[in-house]
Amino acid sequence: MVDATHISFLANDRSYFSLLKKDIHRLAAEAGLGQKRLSELDIIVAELTSNLFKYGENGEILFGVFQNGEAPYIELICIDSGPGMHNPTRMLVDGVSTGNTMGHGLGSIKRLSDNFDIYSQVGWGTIVLSRIYIGGKSLKKMPVMIRPLVLSKPGESTSGDGITYKLTKDSIKLMLCDGLGHGPEANKAINEAAASFRVFPEVSPTATLRFIHSSIKKTRGMVANVVNYDFRTKLWTSAGIGNIAARWMGPGMNKNHMSYNGIVGHNIPATMNDQQYSSEEYNQLILCSDGIKTRWDLNKYPLIQKCDPAVLCAALYKDHARGTDDMSVVIIKIN
Repeated sequence: MVDATHISFLANDRSYFSLLKKDIHRLAAEAGLGQKRLSELDIIVAELTSNLFKYGENGEILFGVFQNGEAPYIELICIDSGPGMHNPTRMLVDGVSTGNTMGHGLGSIKRLSDNFDIYSQVGWGTIVLSRIYIGGKSLKKMPVMIRPLVLSKPGESTSGDGITYKLTKDSIKLMLCDGLGHGPEANKAINEAAASFRVFPEVSPTATLRFIHSSIKKTRGMVANVVNYDFRTKLWTSAGIGNIAARWMGPGMNKNHMSYNGIVGHNIPATMNDQQYSSEEYNQLILCSDGIKTRWDLNKYPLIQKCDPAVLCAALYKDHARGTDDMSVVIIKIN
């Protein structure tokens, strides 16, 4: 089922920390995390909430479970709008603290995580990423890295935004879609679209959108962007309908992709064409739904490109979409 990839836990009130820890422990156990790693996850969450209480403002922890082929994992993203750090790397060293503490917290989180990352700016806040693999990390390197962040509108049990993809030996095809409105009916629209996406054999994004359009006419409709990357030709092709933002990124330049006007399932242009881009120029793509409400500038986040792409997703969410609507952002990067 296509739905939110993460659950949001507000962590700005210490009285709720024990409930937050229990909920995350339960969700991780249901996902299949073993007892030893569950105990270590408890320590990670305890350290994150402790740091939020001491230093953070508007704290939030995002929890997600990803199947990831043969190497499923649990992801925690901790976000705050606190004072930030001058030198995050130095704060990972045991014994270094800006408060009256032992200074072991961030170092412990890093040691207990299979993947760890941190990004911070003074006066902006901090993002901490912790990833724990359920059955051990895979040694197989994927040809592309996909990092999604999809959240339901607060108060809704399901998301009207969603991401789905299909990987073959020759290509990967991905769709980000946003059902009109929010809640169960919007989620129904994107799930019917995802079912059509999975069975359609062609790689062309335009042909895929036309097929989906004819398949979801009984739903409330959606906006969407479909992108395909061919491993042999090293070319991207893309097509979008509606207000899904797409930004291509490369070593020397960025480029915005323009979508067609319309609503998939209701009215789409009679003439559409796939847009083509070379991965030699653009090795990374960011797709965002209109949950990212403000025009965003990557120059606001110096050096964040050195971080895991999930950290950039969290930064865009932090600054433009926290607690407003269904929200989705996905980064696709050629390895």
